[in-house]
Amino acid sequence: MLLTVLLQAAAGAALGKVGAAVGAALAAMAGAFGIGKIGQSTMEAISRQPESAGNLRTAMIIAAGMVEGAALFAIIVCFLAIVL
Repeated sequence: MLLTVLLQAAAGAALGKVGAAVGAALAAMAGAFGIGKIGQSTMEAISRQPESAGNLRTAMIIAAGMVEGAALFAIIVCFLAIVL
């Protein structure tokens, strides 16, 4: 009886670690996709109005940094779920 309970607890912990690893991978992919979309939109806007390239580039860098920060936070939370 005790062995069955321990085996079920170990299987649940392993499944939780797999879920956290999948969550970290999804957060990284979502961040990369978001930054790609920001870059794409900025390049399209620069091609329409080349004289505003400096302002658009600054806004793009700030927005990409915010997306990167959110993705990094999500990855850290998932890795903490693996460790703890």
